[in-house]
Amino acid sequence: MDAEAWDERYTGTELVWSATPNVFVEAECADLTPGRAVDLAAGEGRNALWLARQGWQVTAVDFSQAGLDKGRAVAADLPVEWVRADVLTWTGVGYDLALLAYLQLAAGERRKAVRRAFAALRPGGTFLLVAHDSTNLTEGTGGPQDPAVLLTADDVLADLADESFEVVRAERVAREVRVDDEHGGEATRTAYDCLVRLRSL
Repeated sequence: MDAEAWDERYTGTELVWSATPNVFVEAECADLTPGRAVDLAAGEGRNALWLARQGWQVTAVDFSQAGLDKGRAVAADLPVEWVRADVLTWTGVGYDLALLAYLQLAAGERRKAVRRAFAALRPGGTFLLVAHDSTNLTEGTGGPQDPAVLLTADDVLADLADESFEVVRAERVAREVRVDDEHGGEATRTAYDCLVRLRSL
């Protein structure tokens, strides 16, 4: 989807995504000392807003102005800079945390985005990526059905093979989601994500 399509999607509903942060973003960032963070492909800013509430100075980057506007409207008093830019061309430096959460790009573009996020870090900074794992297509539930935009932790490590970092976590993780059970109720099913947390050296 391009920026115009995302603008239409964000304009047409209250919230496309949850108002709460992603469970893995919350868990992995809980032990970090707040500093400067960039949330790339921030959408409506649910993770950026949560980080700001924890004391981070956040730059939220997305190519959808409608998404950014919704995030800004939620909490204009929080220390978030809302930047309209494409993650494939955006550049920044000196961040303590670079976050990519559920960015759906084919391998070549994903590699560019991953490398730009990593390059934005200061030495000792944290790179955190959460995405739909390739195995979710056949073993999990929900998420994109196009295998070209799915990935594994090993794919991300390969994207950064020539960079210097310490691997904190690089694995497939399970996430419980609620779905219609086809009988008017809800059932809990498992979705599989890939989680990569690195420390820049």
